[in-house]
Amino acid sequence: MARTVWDSSVGKKTVMAVSGLIMLLYLVAHMIGNLKIYFGAGEFNHYAHWLRTVGEPFMHYGWTLWLVRVVLVVAVVAHATSAYQLSRRDLRARPSGYAHKKRRASYATRTMRWGGVILGLFIVWHLLDLTTGTVHSGGFQEGHPYQNVVDTFSTWYGDVVYIVAMLALGLHVRHGFWSAAQTLGAGSRTRDRALKTVANVLAALLTAGFIAVPVGVMTGVVS
Repeated sequence: MARTVWDSSVGKKTVMAVSGLIMLLYLVAHMIGNLKIYFGAGEFNHYAHWLRTVGEPFMHYGWTLWLVRVVLVVAVVAHATSAYQLSRRDLRARPSGYAHKKRRASYATRTMRWGGVILGLFIVWHLLDLTTGTVHSGGFQEGHPYQNVVDTFSTWYGDVVYIVAMLALGLHVRHGFWSAAQTLGAGSRTRDRALKTVANVLAALLTAGFIAVPVGVMTGVVS
């Protein structure tokens, strides 16, 4: 039964929608947490430590954070796999292309594919930079997330990579939220305007919220 659902286009779109919403919830929480950097090193480092103690004493140190990471990895893999397979299925259905290409889709729609690739590459870079410290500039300091973030955004390339990725994220969320709503049956003639507004607001808030961190470092507000 599960295999039959997965093999269908509707099943793959549903997997994309659900996994996308899981990642969206995480992004909202992650953005709010990131903005704590404006309250100083003590507040931000305390927040980072708290993430590893959530659920204690029932959960051991770091277990809840690792559980969240596992769920996110599953969501990312499911989202990317279903997106790729749907794309390949769509190309096979239209092998010769159209005689006249029509630009009906929005800019966000036309850039969903390369936007997804950018975000995938960014996730890898972001983890290697601020989680493992493998590609971190200025000397990675375990247990000092505030200083690590400041170090990253004190470099021009760290700012460029992050800001470009967040702009791609905004476009992805704007179109993805709308598509997920339609797939899960939330869309209707009376609700479409409200859903589009929510998609636009979410995309704008997430983009602005995430970009506020490197901007804070660049302007010296965060140092």
